[in-house]
Amino acid sequence: MKLQVPFIQLPLRFDADRLAAEIAAIGEDAWKPHPQGFPGNSMLPLVAVNGDPDDEGFAGAMRPTPHLLRCPYLTQVFASLGAVVGRSRLMRLSGNAEVTRHADQGYYWAERVRVHVPIVTQPTVRFECGGQVLHMAAGECWIFDTWRQHSVVNDAVRERIHLVVDTVGGSAFWELVAKGRPHAAAVAGWSPRMVAPVEGERAAFPCETANVPAVMSPWELNTHLALLFNDARPHPNLPVMGQIAGRFARAWRGLWAEHGDAESGRPAFRALLARFLDEIRGPSQGVLLENELAWFGALNAMVGRAAVLPEAEPAAAHRAADNG
Repeated sequence: MKLQVPFIQLPLRFDADRLAAEIAAIGEDAWKPHPQGFPGNSMLPLVAVNGDPDDEGFAGAMRPTPHLLRCPYLTQVFASLGAVVGRSRLMRLSGNAEVTRHADQGYYWAERVRVHVPIVTQPTVRFECGGQVLHMAAGECWIFDTWRQHSVVNDAVRERIHLVVDTVGGSAFWELVAKGRPHAAAVAGWSPRMVAPVEGERAAFPCETANVPAVMSPWELNTHLALLFNDARPHPNLPVMGQIAGRFARAWRGLWAEHGDAESGRPAFRALLARFLDEIRGPSQGVLLENELAWFGALNAMVGRAAVLPEAEPAAAHRAADNG
C-alpha cells in the first residue's frame, strides 16, 4: 500500500522475549523455504487459506494455522492490531543475508498494509524504504510503504525474525495508524502502549473471507488506474494511454451494469481485458512509475491478472512474489 511517508511506528509495544520463546517451541520443522527461493530467507505460515500452512494462495477464507494456535501471546498480538487479518507469516532472515531491493506490485498488496513486529533482531539489521534507513527494534510495531522500493540487510551473524501481517485494516487499526509516529518525526510525549501477555488466553481476531474479486468492480478498477497514472513519470505517451484506459473503463462499467460479477458475463469481461492489454502495451513501453517499476508490468499485476477470474485455476492468478 502507498503511504504518505516511508515508515510509521504504531503506538504498540510487545514482549519480544515471550514471543521468541513461543516461536522456538514450534520447532524448526515448521519453517519453509521462501517461496521464491531467496538465499537466507525462510518463513513460517501463521494465517493462510483455510488455516492450511501448505497453501500459499491469496484467494479464500484466511484462518489461523495450527502453528499460530499453539502461541497464545502471538494471537494476542494479532488481536491488538484491531485489523482484519490477511495472509501472515513469520519471516526469518539468516545472518549475512538480505531481502533485495524491490517494490510490491501484486494485486493483493495494492490495498493492504504490511505490519512488522520485530521479534529476534540486532541493531545492525537495516530496513531501507524510499531512501530512508532505520532499525526496527525488538517488540516495536511498524508499517511501511510497500509501493516504494525497499530492502532489508542483516549483516550480523544472528538471524532476524519478524512477524509480518498483511491487512486491509479496519476502523480500530486506522485509529492506531492516526496515533502513529512517522519515522523522522519527534512527537512530544509520544509513547507506545505495552501489550503485556495474558496467561493462557488465546485471542480471537477477524480474518479475511472476501479478498479476490470474481470480477473487479468499476470503482475498484478506476482506483487502480488512477494510482498508476498519478504515479507515472512524465512521458509523451501518457495522453494516448489515458484515452485507451478511459475507453476501457467505460466499457467495463457497461458490462458491469449488464452482468455484475455473474459467471455468464465473465467471457465478455475477459475479452475486453485482453483487448485493452493488447492496445495499451505498445504505447506504455518505456513508461516508468515513480517507484521505478515498469508501468505496464504494474498494470498487468494489479489489473491484468486480477480484474476477472481466469477460466481455470483461479487461485494461481493471484499468486505473486512475497518479500520482507
